[in-house]
Amino acid sequence: MTSSASKTETATSRPDRSNTNPAVLITGASGGIGRAISYAFGRIGWYVGVHYGHNKRAANTTLRKVLEAGGAGDLYQADIRESESVQRMVDAWRCRVSNPSALVCNAGIGSSGMLVRHQKRVWDDVIATNLTGTFHCLRAMAPVLSVHRGGSIVVIGSHTGFHGATGQAAYATSKAGLIGLVKTAALEWGPYNIRVNLLLPGWQKTSLTEGIFPEGSGWLDHALRRPPSLDESAQTVVHLTQLTGISGQVWNCDSRNL
Repeated sequence: MTSSASKTETATSRPDRSNTNPAVLITGASGGIGRAISYAFGRIGWYVGVHYGHNKRAANTTLRKVLEAGGAGDLYQADIRESESVQRMVDAWRCRVSNPSALVCNAGIGSSGMLVRHQKRVWDDVIATNLTGTFHCLRAMAPVLSVHRGGSIVVIGSHTGFHGATGQAAYATSKAGLIGLVKTAALEWGPYNIRVNLLLPGWQKTSLTEGIFPEGSGWLDHALRRPPSLDESAQTVVHLTQLTGISGQVWNCDSRNL
């Protein structure tokens, strides 16, 4: 393998450009929801581009799971806040795959703080990562998919983007912005057979929800009184990428009302 993954201590597989299996690039794939999505694609034999920002060790763990599941893949590092970094990542991924099929925009960060005390530095970082970073990824990937006669983009949103949340001003705003971004991209890129959808994975116990994850009776706003499983949400992402007639839609993976 000639990718960055080959320079690490993990087992890898050598990509074969003659392999026509679909390929997906997943941002924020080093842990949590991104890892589960990567594993789900690996189980159906896709090539998975495992993006990470800083935690290369965790990204290696994700890649190992993809390979053990029967998929192929490599690591791709990028700072999604920087358009040039994102473009280099997409170019590298495109050079290694023969069937570019999907992008999953999962990378994101959270913040906590009441609105009147929210630090501008924190606000700027959350918006730059969650919203502007997704913009960079969409813009870099669209030409690749259009040349390939279409494909699917799934953006991971949040129920908070529709309803807000106390102490989550920056996060809620960044996720709300994704709604307009996804719907606009779907309209503009539909003629090129590029489907763009927003998926809400529901509450998942990850590092992003540490300290705020509901426990006990904290599910009263859920009709089923429980959150969705991580595997179920990941499988929904995989399913959505393979649907050819749906775009510009919001998919909610839990039992709350939007």
